Amino acid sequence: MRCPFCSHPDTKVIDSRLIADGEQTRRRRECISCGERFTTFESAELLMPRIVKQDGTREPFNEDKLRSGIQRALEKRPVSVEDVESAISRIKHVLRTKGEREIDSRILGECVMTELNQLDQVAYVRFASVYRSFQDVSEFQAEIERMANSSQQGDGE
Repeated sequence: MRCPFCSHPDTKVIDSRLIADGEQTRRRRECISCGERFTTFESAELLMPRIVKQDGTREPFNEDKLRSGIQRALEKRPVSVEDVESAISRIKHVLRTKGEREIDSRILGECVMTELNQLDQVAYVRFASVYRSFQDVSEFQAEIERMANSSQQGDGE
C-alpha cells in the first residue's frame, strides 16, 4: 500500500486485528521510507443481489430501506438496536448465500418476516399486515391464530 504521507510504494504491516465481528481487518502500517504510521481497514467486497419488485422493476439492494422497514414495524417495541442489526446481518447473509444476481422481493419480504417473528411478534404482525395487504380484521385474526398454533406446536417438542 502506498504511504499517504510521502507516496512511497512500500509499507509494512505492524499489527492486524479483526473488528466488527470479524467482518473487517484493522491494520497498522509503517512506511519503509518516511517511518510514518497509519491505519487501514480491509473488508470483503460482496455484491448484494438486485431486488426484483412485484411490478417487474429492478432496484439495487438498499440496506437503509430494509432497516427503515424493520424499524417501522418495531416502533415502540422493546427490541435493542443490536438485535435489529443482527437481524439485518442475517438477512443480508441469506441473500448473499443464494448466489443470485437478482432476488425476488418476496424472498426478501419472507426473510424480514422470519426475523421479525423471532424478534417481536407484534412487529411481525404489523409488518405482515402491510406486506400481505390484510384487508380486514379477519385476516389479522387468522395470522394471529396461525402464530399461536405454531408456538403451541413448538412448545410440545
